[in-house]
Amino acid sequence: MSTLKRGTTLHIAMAGVKLHYFNGRGKMESIRWLLAAAEVEFDECHLTTRDQYLKMVNDRDLMFQQVPMVEIDGMKLVQTKAILNYIAEKYKLHGNDIKERVKINMYVEGLMDLMEMIMMLPFTKEPKLDNIEKKAKERYLPVFEEQLKTGVHLVGGRMTVADVLLLECTLMLEELFPEILKNFRSVKDFQDRMQKEPAISRFLQPGSKRKPRPDDGYVKTVMEVFDLK
Repeated sequence: MSTLKRGTTLHIAMAGVKLHYFNGRGKMESIRWLLAAAEVEFDECHLTTRDQYLKMVNDRDLMFQQVPMVEIDGMKLVQTKAILNYIAEKYKLHGNDIKERVKINMYVEGLMDLMEMIMMLPFTKEPKLDNIEKKAKERYLPVFEEQLKTGVHLVGGRMTVADVLLLECTLMLEELFPEILKNFRSVKDFQDRMQKEPAISRFLQPGSKRKPRPDDGYVKTVMEVFDLK
């Protein structure tokens, strides 16, 4: 087990947590972020060949023949939103009641919509960066800016899965558009606060399990594993 600084809390599932995905961001990255925020140790099994993937399908490890897949608490979970919900509930990073949870889910789904547009860029022959920037500035960021003007966190006065994904999303946006938060002061202040959270600060350090921006090697592996032309 890793050595931690005094005052930190580490959660370790009895049977361990194992992530099955490519050695890259994709749809697994939000799951990595949430586990890191919850201070949960996890291992990874990286998909590198089509045979690996077909074996998982044939062994019925993938309910809908899709990854990401997460082994946790004796289960093999698929579907990104379901996995995020389970982790958020288990580690108290969801709402306190049904009304808080539905607000959190709305924020999360909006953020996932935006991040999915960014995820698809490496696989797109003619990326439409202007479209992503326009939607981020006009549809998504104003929602979070307004909410964060009156609160430290998005829902319930404490960190939830929505906060974690908002941080992830804003950092992704800044990789593409460095000045995108210039007119969203509350979101930028939120980002700065979140990066100082001890667990998140560790995840942002070199050598963590956070993945770099996708490169040609990542794209090639994904295409080969899924037999995409």
